[in-house]
Amino acid sequence: MDFSGKQVVVTGGTGALGTSVVSALIGAGATCTVAYVHDSEAERFPYRGQPQATLIKVSDLSDEADVAKVYAGVKSLWASIHIAGGFAAAKITGIDKAALMAQIDSNLTSCFLCCRAAVKAMAPAGGRIVNVAARPALEPRSGAGMTAYTVAKAGVAALTMALAEEVAKGGILVNAVAPSIMDTVANRKAMPKADHAAWPKVEEVAATIIFLASPDNRVTRGAIVPVYGKS
Repeated sequence: MDFSGKQVVVTGGTGALGTSVVSALIGAGATCTVAYVHDSEAERFPYRGQPQATLIKVSDLSDEADVAKVYAGVKSLWASIHIAGGFAAAKITGIDKAALMAQIDSNLTSCFLCCRAAVKAMAPAGGRIVNVAARPALEPRSGAGMTAYTVAKAGVAALTMALAEEVAKGGILVNAVAPSIMDTVANRKAMPKADHAAWPKVEEVAATIIFLASPDNRVTRGAIVPVYGKS
């Protein structure tokens, strides 16, 4: 897939999945604007200081000013990939309104605001938007014990489908991936007894994202693509 000369925004681009996505994009010729929150991730980001990737520090992507800062310097935006989000597992009796709103803001509100900014930046030329939902968004019963996260990611899925219909005639194709637990260092540490071999690798999830964001994707819109591996 050829991204030569194309500008791509990636939120959460310094994390495990984000780094894999940015790596594939740069390898295909893209120039990336990478929004990040955690300094420690940015410091070990392999493309730090290289012209193909511009790092932009943000505090909160549910804040309109921070989102505007990410997109302000991007000209002729082709694709916007929204990986940034948050996870919290807790039974509903252990969650207050603040915790619920934190999950909604970090996952849904941030995605909504980035989608809005991307649509404005892409019009009228068109482009691609890829969001990141999660398996519980497609299978809500699997979200027991993480209800706030499940509600937020289900919102991302609904946003993706509704927006895909809204902007299709403008040449903007909107899709999402829905990963199961991915094979990362952090997840292995958190679940040392799990069957890690069954988890999808970040490179595999990234490959699906790259296709959906690419010019090769000419017809797929409104899809929430399961990327579960063998899990």
